[in-house]
Amino acid sequence: MCLVEVEKTPKLQVGCTLPVAEGMVVRTDSAVVKEARKGTLEFLLTNHPLDCPVCDKGGECELQDMVFRYGAAESRFTERKLHVDEKQWSPVVYFDAPRCILCYRCVRICNEGMGVGALGVSDRGVISEIIPNHYDHLECDECGACIDICPVGALTSGIYRYQTRPWEMNHVGTICTHCADGCRTTLGVRNEKIIRGNNRDRSGINGEFLCIKGRYAFDFAAHPDRLQSPMIRQTGGFEPVSWSKALEVIAGRFQNVKARGGKFGIIGSNHTTNEENFFLAKLARQGLGTQNVDHHRTGDLATFFDALSGRKEALATTGDLYTAKAVLVVGSDLAQQHPLLSYQVRANFRHHNAHIYTVTIGPVREDHQSAGAVRVERGGEVAGAWSLREKLKAETSLVIVFGDAIQGDGLRKLVAFGDSLGIPVKYVCLVDYSNSRGAFDMGVIPRNGGMSREQMLAAADLDVLWVIGANPLKNAALASEDAFVVVQDLFMTETARRADVLLPAASAYEKSGTVTNVCGEVQKLKAAIKVMGAKADLEIFGLIAKEMGLNLGIWLPDRVFEEIRKSVHGYNVPLPVVATGGAAPTAPLNGHVAMLPGAIQSACDTLFTSGSLSRYSNILNSVMEAPGAVYAGEKRAGGQ
Repeated sequence: MCLVEVEKTPKLQVGCTLPVAEGMVVRTDSAVVKEARKGTLEFLLTNHPLDCPVCDKGGECELQDMVFRYGAAESRFTERKLHVDEKQWSPVVYFDAPRCILCYRCVRICNEGMGVGALGVSDRGVISEIIPNHYDHLECDECGACIDICPVGALTSGIYRYQTRPWEMNHVGTICTHCADGCRTTLGVRNEKIIRGNNRDRSGINGEFLCIKGRYAFDFAAHPDRLQSPMIRQTGGFEPVSWSKALEVIAGRFQNVKARGGKFGIIGSNHTTNEENFFLAKLARQGLGTQNVDHHRTGDLATFFDALSGRKEALATTGDLYTAKAVLVVGSDLAQQHPLLSYQVRANFRHHNAHIYTVTIGPVREDHQSAGAVRVERGGEVAGAWSLREKLKAETSLVIVFGDAIQGDGLRKLVAFGDSLGIPVKYVCLVDYSNSRGAFDMGVIPRNGGMSREQMLAAADLDVLWVIGANPLKNAALASEDAFVVVQDLFMTETARRADVLLPAASAYEKSGTVTNVCGEVQKLKAAIKVMGAKADLEIFGLIAKEMGLNLGIWLPDRVFEEIRKSVHGYNVPLPVVATGGAAPTAPLNGHVAMLPGAIQSACDTLFTSGSLSRYSNILNSVMEAPGAVYAGEKRAGGQ
């Protein structure tokens, strides 16, 4: 289909591989070219089944579009079309061989783009066929990139197939709610149900890339175990109550504890929006008078910002990982924990010949492109980086990406190492979840003597524990037996079972606001669906404040974000960029940041896990690779 006519050349040429020459005259839409393309389509349709009415690609099929464009309405071939049965390669990938036109896009995206090589071609000539790496089934990232890139309906989604048509859905662009990379995903919604996830317009920092979580793990939103009514603990279990009754009980208890100078503990979420985190921190400090605010911290952002304080251009963006001359990955399996960042690094290697260096405790995918790979024992990551110093000094610029293995003094030593190289160095401090960075920036951290999450759970004299979108009691116990526990969440988690009052919260796919990704880029969430009974956390905070008689401002997302832009350093980002679906980088480096109490530990999530959310995604749990391991040969650590 890329044939073109070149003046003074006797035959049509293949435009995608023909070098440009001085004085060349090329015609791309002449009558000869059109006729040749029409003939090509006839060949493609020789054995292609004419099942457009039932094909999932209908309305989005490139072959269909080209046939309409060039008018290949009749075929000169009369041979009977061959048919073989459809194959299921995995829970999310089906293959219909007769529809395949052997363009090899799926093979190339899996090999070159994903670095997995799970697809190949068997046999030769007319009997060539795409096959998976285990012949009858896939063993891969299960990302579905092969389905999206297929120009016809040969590869179809096990989740979306035969469900609906593209023109019957509302397409809502929002940000994935799982890892911290901040990929934009387009949710196809019909009748208040998410049917499909992809990035159909290739917008956002991720372009066409999505992992299995961004493309398929939206199904938790429709899980039958979703909480849909406030509940109060009674003898023998929980009793559903109205929102007004639940809010009245919470506000009354909060006011009583505040009046007698009792002790509050508030554990926030790294999945809630910036606006919700900001309002929660303000409600805690100004409304309840407590500094005991924290969340599950998965990266040492406090030391990170302090060590780089006052510097300009020290924080790398997602785009920097694609353009940097060299990248050093320390203490992280990027392909498992941060798939978009890993994709950017691999694309940088393919397109720009970037030099990739790794310092890890086990094999990682980046080793295949590595100019220097160092294996270390736990705790030896900084020393491993120093062993690469002579090689790195020869680079012209560098981005250092590091995980939770680097924190405290080790992080300061890593920055000192970067300074010693004598070249421009930028850094990425990895965190786990969709708004872990935003939770820190918005102040959901213990300040001025406040207790950490671990200290709150261990405090025997705690009067109130308020948990928002977190599950701290999954692997821990609450020391205070008499504490009044309020939980806002989507599901009946281990923490929710301990609650005295339980409030059903909306997920990220059901609310508007902003989130900040691992590289500090602010992006906008857009509500795709509504779930009966659930409320956005921001609305819940506002209603509790109102019930307590507190005046903390209007709790609409846009109004709170305006306050964030004025009061949170580095967040005075351009509104048009965020409002139109772009990613606006923040600049939070300004002055000393106090050290914070409490543990900093990654949940060690893989491609197929996402804290408590992954428990309620049937798709993530159905693939044979789940739950996976961060490093090859290691057992996966449990996260919250």
